[in-house]
Amino acid sequence: MASIFWPSQLNGENNKKTRGKSVSVKLIFVLCIASFLSGSLFTLQTRSSRRPADHQVIATINPAHLENIEKSTQECDHKKRKLVEKNSVDVMGEVIKTQEAIQSLDKTISTLEMELAASRASQMGGQVASNHSRLQKAFVVIGINTAFSSRKRRDSLRETWMPKGEKLEKMEKEKGIVIRFVIGHSSKPGGVLDRAIDAENAEHGDFFRLNHVEGYHELSTKTRLYFSTAISIWDAEFYVKVDDDVHLNLGTLVSTLSKYRSKPRIYIGCMKSGPVLAQKGVRYHEPEYWKFGEEGNKYFRHATGQIYGISKDLATYISINSGILHRYANEDVSMGSWFIGLEVQHVDERSMCCGTPPDCEWKKQSGNMCVASFDWPCSGICKSVERMKAVHNACGEVEGALWDSNLHF
Repeated sequence: MASIFWPSQLNGENNKKTRGKSVSVKLIFVLCIASFLSGSLFTLQTRSSRRPADHQVIATINPAHLENIEKSTQECDHKKRKLVEKNSVDVMGEVIKTQEAIQSLDKTISTLEMELAASRASQMGGQVASNHSRLQKAFVVIGINTAFSSRKRRDSLRETWMPKGEKLEKMEKEKGIVIRFVIGHSSKPGGVLDRAIDAENAEHGDFFRLNHVEGYHELSTKTRLYFSTAISIWDAEFYVKVDDDVHLNLGTLVSTLSKYRSKPRIYIGCMKSGPVLAQKGVRYHEPEYWKFGEEGNKYFRHATGQIYGISKDLATYISINSGILHRYANEDVSMGSWFIGLEVQHVDERSMCCGTPPDCEWKKQSGNMCVASFDWPCSGICKSVERMKAVHNACGEVEGALWDSNLHF
């Protein structure tokens, strides 16, 4: 049977439920507050218990200790740097030692090659100069390059700086200085030109004849033959080539060469590097210009052709290898090319390319006597036949300078 509730009863039941719910909310609120307070208390205790330890740690790290740590770090870094630098120095030192050893080996090989060439030259010299009991000793052989048409030039030298007759022989015997005019033969052996040279040589005895046909475009061949033939006759320390329109001071030349007596492979002269002339028809045209690179390039460094000298070992080298030495159109270029790749000392001697007065005269007055004087525009003394005596009077060394020298050979 269904129960019947009256309104008053319903209100009573609702009130009971409402009271139960309010008690539960309060309880929860109280518990929350209690938990919050407990957590706060625990946190405060934990912080307070840690503070003394933190203070203790800070107290133990004092400034002095920090300074020691910093010094130790710096010392460590310094040692590391020194170790790296030491290793770098050791490596570079080994590299330098290796390079020096290679250079020393190269020089040794070069010296041995020159000695071998000298040995071969001695054998060849004995065959070529079979009419000589032995090679004639000398300090320097001076070959004056001349031509059939240059009789007046030769006479201008005989009248100025070149001794003649008995003085020439005496200088050769006592000082070891040999001077000869170097010339070959005409295209017609025994012709008028050759007979004229024979007659001149009979008068002065100062010619050195080569087995060579004279010609301007054959100067490189003539130069090669001069050195290779001279070394087969004279055992000299130096061999010099000079043109017949150049003024020369013999005493100054000898004293200059004497500085290099103990040094091997000397190539001495007024060093230059002129342009390679590709245009045909111009003076000093180079037919093989393409070998020197792009148009407008310059030659390698070489001694100017008016005068230069080489030591005995280089003359020997030319003699041994004359058959395979390339000859360019210009003889001074050819000469310089023969020494490329060799252990040769290039001596740039500026006293061997003085100008004519007033240049050489001023240098003489200042105590810087010139070895050789000429005019660059003329590749020799301009109008040398007429002016050689004037140049000699202004720029020549005092008479007897050569004889007063302490040269021994």
